[in-house]
Amino acid sequence: MSITLKIKKRKTSIMALYTPWRMDYITGAIDNKESGCFMCRAVKSNDELVVYRGDYCIVIMNKYPYNRGHLLIAPKRHVPGIVDLTDEELMECAMLIKASTCALTELLKPVDFNIGVNVGRIAGAGYEEHVHFHIVPRWNGDVNSIPIKYTLDAVINDIKGLIPELSKLIRRCMSNDGNSPEVHTNKS
Repeated sequence: MSITLKIKKRKTSIMALYTPWRMDYITGAIDNKESGCFMCRAVKSNDELVVYRGDYCIVIMNKYPYNRGHLLIAPKRHVPGIVDLTDEELMECAMLIKASTCALTELLKPVDFNIGVNVGRIAGAGYEEHVHFHIVPRWNGDVNSIPIKYTLDAVINDIKGLIPELSKLIRRCMSNDGNSPEVHTNKS
């Protein structure tokens, strides 16, 4: 479970998502950068966290998720920004965002999503050399998403358990057969 902390500052409160399993990533971010681009490695190998491979893009489970089901969508080409994407890459990224949202809705039943891209270090990109989109499922209070007692190994095992069904659902949602479920957010 993620813990939502209320931080009091004067008369307003800010909600922060507490994710202790991300500490390995945070404290090792410099070392991670030296080992090369994890997205390019995923493209070139049979990375166990790859959920879907398209013609131009891939969908990867985030190894250090903010929430259960946190996905990354990246072009196969190593480019730093959205303006560097070809029309085909950008279109497939958009289609995969839609299909991934559809699949996550069916599988995990989140209430809403955070979907976005951080272009550049100042904008918050953890790895700024390879542009990628985040899809983060959200629930009211985010209390039943990833248990606080989880270690990184437990989080990775949970991620691996989601991949087969999520992969199947993304393929179905990417098809044009009209059998994909509709996605409606803002449900309580």
